[in-house]
Amino acid sequence: MASKAGARTGAKRTSAGATRSGSTFGLAPWLGIAVIAILLDQVTKLTILKTFQYGEFRPLTSFFNLVLVYNKGAAFSFLAAAGGWQRWFFTLLGVVAATVIVWLLKRHNGQKMFCLSLSLILGGALGNVIDRVVYGHVIDFLDFHVGGWHWPAFNVADSAICVGAVLLVIDELRRVRRGK
Repeated sequence: MASKAGARTGAKRTSAGATRSGSTFGLAPWLGIAVIAILLDQVTKLTILKTFQYGEFRPLTSFFNLVLVYNKGAAFSFLAAAGGWQRWFFTLLGVVAATVIVWLLKRHNGQKMFCLSLSLILGGALGNVIDRVVYGHVIDFLDFHVGGWHWPAFNVADSAICVGAVLLVIDELRRVRRGK
């Protein structure tokens, strides 16, 4: 009987969870990638916290600064001025997302691109959850700009989430293309 994971790849799963047409990697490598993303995120944030004052920026190129800013909201400071409840809402949302992602990683652990993308998203989500729990806000410090226009500052966790999302789209497009 084909499970949803097997249906996604066209492979049948055995009772042990391994696909018959391909190997599985287990959960550990994917969680390892997430842990690496979390560590990179937290180390860079701690470095910025120790070397910058809030609002301080240092130009590194004509289009890139390091800056220490806090984001109490979500992406692009969405709900940043909501009064405080958003801290716990986005923390809960991150924990729920992490739980679902771990479940997906467990079910689809033999699908490399899919699991890599989810691992990066997981690491990024938990990196920002750590900030919300410890500091009450997310620490952002990467500031790209062109002329007088600045992208909202972001961090390594945000980068991992974005790269993971792009890989997820690429994986889905490849899967759909193979199905034709």
